[in-house]
Amino acid sequence: MMKRIVVIPFFIIVLSSTAGVSAQNPFQREWAIGASGGIGFSSVSFSPKVLQNTLIGYNGGITARWITEKNLGLQLEVNLKQQGWTEAIELTKPEVTDPFYTRKATYVDIPLLTHIYFGSDKFRFFVNLGPHIGFFLGESTDENLNGAIVSNRPNAQHTLPIKKKFEWGLGGGPGLEFRSRAGYFLLEGRYYYGLSDFYRTRREDDFSKASNQIISVKITYLIPISSKLSASSGNFTGLLSRVER
Repeated sequence: MMKRIVVIPFFIIVLSSTAGVSAQNPFQREWAIGASGGIGFSSVSFSPKVLQNTLIGYNGGITARWITEKNLGLQLEVNLKQQGWTEAIELTKPEVTDPFYTRKATYVDIPLLTHIYFGSDKFRFFVNLGPHIGFFLGESTDENLNGAIVSNRPNAQHTLPIKKKFEWGLGGGPGLEFRSRAGYFLLEGRYYYGLSDFYRTRREDDFSKASNQIISVKITYLIPISSKLSASSGNFTGLLSRVER
């Protein structure tokens, strides 16, 4: 009985001291919201293969990030992005000089990413990984073929419009973050691999695969909003404790 009387207060003291340390150094969940902008280098994975050069397009939008645990968070984005392909063409037709074909498509892109980070209060290294979904808005074509047909390679893609308006895939990449009183500044590289096709890919169709691939670089600016709320909440709690005393 005496042992129980001694042990129970001991555990109460240990738990109280642990709670005190946690209260002094708590993990603070963090909300931040902002905007991003950058460029993407896109191509299309065709089967049968189409020879291509890299197409440069814009991407940018709004970003919301929630740090839920130490070194771990979630990031939601809504972006407007431009992707597609430009073909490497060689023609023997004498009346066509500098032949080219470019198809640009505009999408609303919505990534939901796992945000993993390491570092200090000022500098962090991070990796974002997760699924993307996209909605097709429109497309445009620029060409200089003068009706010529490229021999020994597919040509159906020159006249086929995009058939499937919804796409999805996986994306991710590393980045660096600088954190200051003025906000958070992020530089990030990302690779996106489309897991859906924008053409019909049945046996009787021209292509068995037509999916987007993009390597992008972008800059993001985030404004922390939870730290201000936490500070005001902490001040209010401290004021209440003083009044109670």
